[in-house]
Amino acid sequence: MQLVINTYGAAIHKVGNLFEICADGNKSLVSPKKVQSILITTGVHLTSDAIEMAVENNIDILFADKYGNPYGRIWHSKLGSTARIRRSQILLSMHSEGLQIGLQWILRRFESQVEYLKTVRERRTRQSAELSNVINLLNRSIDDLNHLDGNINELRNKILGIEGYAGRQYWQLLGGLMPERFQFCERSRNPAKDEFNCLLNYAYGVLYGIVERACIIAGLDPYVGFIHTDNYNKTSLVFDIIEAYRIYAEETVLGLFSARKITPKLFDPYLNGLTLNTEGKKVLLEKYNQFLDEAMRYSGRNIKRRDIVQFDLHKFAKELVKMYGGEDE
Repeated sequence: MQLVINTYGAAIHKVGNLFEICADGNKSLVSPKKVQSILITTGVHLTSDAIEMAVENNIDILFADKYGNPYGRIWHSKLGSTARIRRSQILLSMHSEGLQIGLQWILRRFESQVEYLKTVRERRTRQSAELSNVINLLNRSIDDLNHLDGNINELRNKILGIEGYAGRQYWQLLGGLMPERFQFCERSRNPAKDEFNCLLNYAYGVLYGIVERACIIAGLDPYVGFIHTDNYNKTSLVFDIIEAYRIYAEETVLGLFSARKITPKLFDPYLNGLTLNTEGKKVLLEKYNQFLDEAMRYSGRNIKRRDIVQFDLHKFAKELVKMYGGEDE
């Protein structure tokens, strides 16, 4: 599980072989064997012995800002030999095959959105026409991407254009599906202009941390991407890969609105927009972690959604080595 600490002034200590979490006058003990990662979203007291126990148990500690964006993490230093994988990754990024790899993650995003909208269409028959129009548009975008071939530097703007147009139609559709009080017209980032985007931004930030963690464990270099450019201090590969899993965040947020779990009291005004308050983070993260920890049938086995990311990236790393580096040690 992911241990989420979002209470200001909470403390994490080591007691025996357990984590002790103190918050709002309450104490609880958690075994490190049950924890995959620790997400800290506010001011927290974290002792060095708790950090040491997390490192010894391969638990990363992730720090996120008010938007859910990770700004730092504590991780152990014994990730094994990754040089061969990363050399292969760099070689692939310079070949046309790298374009096709990068496109596969975008294609998975469109395909997952199509499948989700088909599910929504079954429940919302009155809006069947609008849903079908966007489903058809996404399918056309999939066809357009499948026909691309060549140098990524020459095709990058075309890819972004296809993504951008399809995305605008998708978000306009979802905005109209919201309860009237929460309808929106377009995506807005930090700060979000509306409640839906505020929740989605935070959910994307948490997902970013999961994908980055999976890259590190698999031995991949988060900074060497295929579609996104390799700018200084930009985790380009994470931005590439996260496309395939964004539907996890989208389904969770849409589900909260459908279940009428969202009220204005979960948000605070910030600059010219909104930010999630402590209660809002609690509502989102409880549902999100429950969704991510649900097992689904994938590649012939039952795997938690959270672990599918790791499964895919280990597979990708092995394919990289076979393509360019021979058998890894």
